[in-house]
Amino acid sequence: MKGLFIFLGMLMSCFNGKAQSDYLQDAAPLHRAEKALTDVIIHDIFSPPVSSRIYLYANIAAYEILAKSDPEHYASLYGQVKSFPLIPPANKKISASLAAVCAFMEVGKKLVFSEPMLDDSLHNMLTWYKTKGIDRSVYDASLKYGQQIADTILSWANQDHYTETRKLPRYRFLKKEGKWIPTPPAYMAAIEPYWNRIRLIALDSVTQYRPPLAIDFSKDTASHFYKQAYDVYQTGNRLTADQKAIARFWDCNPFAVNMQGHLHFAEKKISPGGHWISIVSVVAQNKNMSITESASLYTITSIALFDAFISCWDEKYRSNVIRPETYINDYIDESWRPVLQTPPFPEYVSGHSIISAAAAVVLSRLLGDHVAFDDNTETEFGLPVRHFDSFMQASEEAAISRFYGGIHYRAAIETGFDEGKLIGEWVYKKIRLKK
Repeated sequence: MKGLFIFLGMLMSCFNGKAQSDYLQDAAPLHRAEKALTDVIIHDIFSPPVSSRIYLYANIAAYEILAKSDPEHYASLYGQVKSFPLIPPANKKISASLAAVCAFMEVGKKLVFSEPMLDDSLHNMLTWYKTKGIDRSVYDASLKYGQQIADTILSWANQDHYTETRKLPRYRFLKKEGKWIPTPPAYMAAIEPYWNRIRLIALDSVTQYRPPLAIDFSKDTASHFYKQAYDVYQTGNRLTADQKAIARFWDCNPFAVNMQGHLHFAEKKISPGGHWISIVSVVAQNKNMSITESASLYTITSIALFDAFISCWDEKYRSNVIRPETYINDYIDESWRPVLQTPPFPEYVSGHSIISAAAAVVLSRLLGDHVAFDDNTETEFGLPVRHFDSFMQASEEAAISRFYGGIHYRAAIETGFDEGKLIGEWVYKKIRLKK
């Protein structure tokens, strides 16, 4: 009960004395729903690509309801996205805000493992709506409509080939020189080797922005490959305090394994996509955006993240490049360890670079090139707030953090960043939510 009162107090504090009727356009419930979903994603340890899928469908469900309530200013994804279902209008008077939050949570619940956690959050949100004096018939109709749209989006989501990829054979590592193999300390299995089969949203094909071929592997000390590996090694040995802070701030490793003697335990963190969803929340609240404005921003960012992950993962398992940690240990210094734990998938291209650039481009195009914000995403994980003068500045720091962390060569970062910018530009031009 104490938790409920705290939750209601946090929501009510967002209103600053507004009239009762104003709550219908206030985005506080949606921001709380986003945070609740992020918390469950962290708890359930979803991989970065799968996390992007969860955010995508939950946000689309909420957005479509809100867009239906304001068709003069916002457009449905129907007709913009291939195979996207026609969203039926509400048959009765509803609260679009309540229906949208309900749809968001109902979709989220079906895509995570810990459904009861989201049930608790939804219950608290529904209690808050009741405190606003919402009419009972409107309340009931809103929940029914929210569930209807959630079911529609979930039915569409079930056709994206995700279920089929769960049934495919376990990935077999290529036992060839220069190819990726699992890294210490856990030597985890490959994450989502078939993610390139997932249905795209905005991109025409997974090869639309396929990057240049990776640098040819070589052990020759005069080769380009050796030099880029030595650059990672040398930089890792000379990191400044700020470079280490940047690496840790953008680590975003959902499942970092810690080993102390015979004790193994996991440290759960936010995913890379979740970090950008958090940035959207910070900026939307700074700008006091309405719930519909906020939902459109969450949705377009989710689309950019989702498609960028698919494009990135296609290249990762195509080129299958060896990680710096493995190369350096084999050919330069067997005792060397990176600042960050190497994630369990191939090196080229950098996921952080591509998804951060894609998100930053769509946000910059929609809100401007000079939107300053204080990123407090990592405070709950013990890291301080970092200030950025623009989305692109944040994305550039996210990209270079992987070099400081010792888990990517510069080529993967630079190429991934360029690819991400192209994807972001395409998403912005292809998907127009605000009329």
